[in-house]
Amino acid sequence: MFPVLSTERLILRELTENDATDILKCFSNPDVLRHYGQKPLTNLQQVQQIINNFSKNYDEKRGIKWGITIKGQEGIIGTIGFQEWSTEHKRAEISYALFPDSWGQGYAKEAVNRVISFGFQEMDLMRIGAIVFTENEASNKLLTKLGFEKEGVLKNYMYQDDIPYDTNIYSLINVKPS
Repeated sequence: MFPVLSTERLILRELTENDATDILKCFSNPDVLRHYGQKPLTNLQQVQQIINNFSKNYDEKRGIKWGITIKGQEGIIGTIGFQEWSTEHKRAEISYALFPDSWGQGYAKEAVNRVISFGFQEMDLMRIGAIVFTENEASNKLLTKLGFEKEGVLKNYMYQDDIPYDTNIYSLINVKPS
């Protein structure tokens, strides 16, 4: 059963084909993709394949992706989740994207905090990593504020619009009491 998470203002839930139009809108937006390292989506068939891949990754314990919704409202305002999930090595990488209308309202912080708690408490992760374009000031600031430690810079690590970008690599370690 797919885990539904809630915060004060948000519900994080499984993405479905009903979300396809919102996902297409989000991941075809140049402002969203500017620091994402992904080509723009162009049609609903691509989105439906991605939603199927998210479901398969969850079933195979390789990743989990939630749609972010505001309580009491229809539709998603973004996505958040883990990829590169390794149960053997107790680690995963977090990624998230919000629609520009939702930027600067604390939704990312709220969603990331909840997903971190879920990762450490329910998924038994010991390490949560994040890879962020060095130019993505908002994300770099958010992760640092939430306790992520910058481990270094990966040179020419991701491409956006055929241009290589450096990325910061972060980690948050689950320190369990002994």
